[in-house]
Amino acid sequence: MSISLPPSVDWRYVLGVVAVLCLVLGFPIQAHADDATPEQDRLAAALRQLDAIDRLVAPEIANPRDARSRYHFDYARLSADLERVRAGIRDYLSPSRAQPRDPAVLLGDYRQSSASSVIATEPAP
Repeated sequence: MSISLPPSVDWRYVLGVVAVLCLVLGFPIQAHADDATPEQDRLAAALRQLDAIDRLVAPEIANPRDARSRYHFDYARLSADLERVRAGIRDYLSPSRAQPRDPAVLLGDYRQSSASSVIATEPAP
């Protein structure tokens, strides 16, 4: 079974059309969700996630600590650090001035020994 084409057919044109069809049909262009989302939308989503974490942490701050355990998670310090991160994202999304400023230092070290009942505001050495 042979296909015969008229002699006036430009084979370079036919090969070009076939190559373009192979590229278009063989390699579909897919949009990635992370590439299509602008930075502001991703940062707004991060703010919503921080709010969700803060809602989970808030009841734990009010709960009494278990006196039998040696270490306790410092939920108040975590909440303060979440607020610092949230403030940094908000400052970036809506800058109030043109000059950069020094960001607040995160406290970290969320483990407290049961002997310390005062919440420290400075990081442990």
